[in-house]
Amino acid sequence: MPRDPELEAEALKLFQDLVRIDTTNPPGHERAAAELLAESLREDGIEPTLLEKVPGRTNLIARIKGDGSQKPLLLTGHLDVVAAEASAWTHPPFGAEIHDGWLWGRGAVDMKNMVAMSAMVLKALKRSGQKLTRDVIFAAVADEEDGCANGSIFLADEHPETVRAEFALGEIGGFTLRFGPARLYPVQVAHKGMAWIRASVTGTPGHGSLPREDQAVHKLALALARLGHQKLPVHVTPPVRAMIEGIRKVQPLAARVGLGLLMRPMFTDGILKNLFPDPGLARTFNALLRNTAVATVVKAGYKTNVIPGRAEAELDGRILPGQTTQDLLGELRAVLGEEVELAVMREMAPLQVPQESALVDAIRGALHDADPGGTLLPYVMPGFTDGGPLSKLGITYYGFAPIFFPEAPKVSFAELYHGHDERIPVEGFFEGLSVLRDVVTRFCAAP
Repeated sequence: MPRDPELEAEALKLFQDLVRIDTTNPPGHERAAAELLAESLREDGIEPTLLEKVPGRTNLIARIKGDGSQKPLLLTGHLDVVAAEASAWTHPPFGAEIHDGWLWGRGAVDMKNMVAMSAMVLKALKRSGQKLTRDVIFAAVADEEDGCANGSIFLADEHPETVRAEFALGEIGGFTLRFGPARLYPVQVAHKGMAWIRASVTGTPGHGSLPREDQAVHKLALALARLGHQKLPVHVTPPVRAMIEGIRKVQPLAARVGLGLLMRPMFTDGILKNLFPDPGLARTFNALLRNTAVATVVKAGYKTNVIPGRAEAELDGRILPGQTTQDLLGELRAVLGEEVELAVMREMAPLQVPQESALVDAIRGALHDADPGGTLLPYVMPGFTDGGPLSKLGITYYGFAPIFFPEAPKVSFAELYHGHDERIPVEGFFEGLSVLRDVVTRFCAAP
């Protein structure tokens, strides 16, 4: 689809304005971002609906009507972002400043880019007057970064008809992934589930001047050290195998052999160390081949001179498609030891959808037109998305929020997520907007 400079300029301004609104979660406060989008949509005669489970945690829903001959397509993105340590950033995390062709800011790739692009696709459809066979729905949701309770879970449970669709496009996918000589464009067809777990240990309390062998803090520290150094078992699940095989097809012989060995557990760690020069990519593939758990919160004690009788840690556990929370708990007990008590605080099942569909065909066609030398790749995401709650409505959710990354400078997409100096190439944002418009037009416009 030909690029539209006026639409791009408008999209960039909307994108920058969204990034400048601090929606760090917690507490979120997504209302200001939702109201900004609502104002922009109303300029084109699109009247959105704003829905909240609790005050300030706002979700925006907007719809362009089709003729109803086919079921709707949902475009979705979340408005909240994770915290940013401003002192560690090169440019202010909520400044949305452009330097050397890149827009810097928290939410630049996760995922206010998709929010801005989706809003502009709706506006462009409205302006064009194109006849549609499907409704096109846009949902800008709250609270994805803290488990979706005030966002997609709330909408799916309490307002399902506002977002019910046959297919959805959301995070993560569509970014340029360079692997060897190949340019790959991932489309997320599965993501890991989540289990947030409390690990606790008890010991004998006492005076801090009298060290004890059974101190709870020491026992927990030793258990967490084992978890940090001992990897959980390798599981090569069908969607991950399809992803790796997709990469293998476009690699030279040596890389094809190495990627084949990656799927054999006795060779996995060696291949990750030697075949993946990008540490972020190596961490990603490690997470796709294992259930994982990372200690993120540690608590113990209340006074410097008192040995506490209890210590606990919160673990962020992630579960592969085909695996369960109980599988992860069993693997953790083998590493942490039976003395560590494990309790599940919250969980979300993994998601897996068909690798081929009419929507994937539309994505493939749009990507081919934009980059004839690129290859579509089925992709598995190590984290979770709004796709989990939305899939309960029968929606087939694909991760596709297109961003085109230049060959130089080399920037690891995986390192941008939740990291310092999150940023996006402005030209890549424009190209992504054009591809997303093309996909929606191919899939929804009447012949």
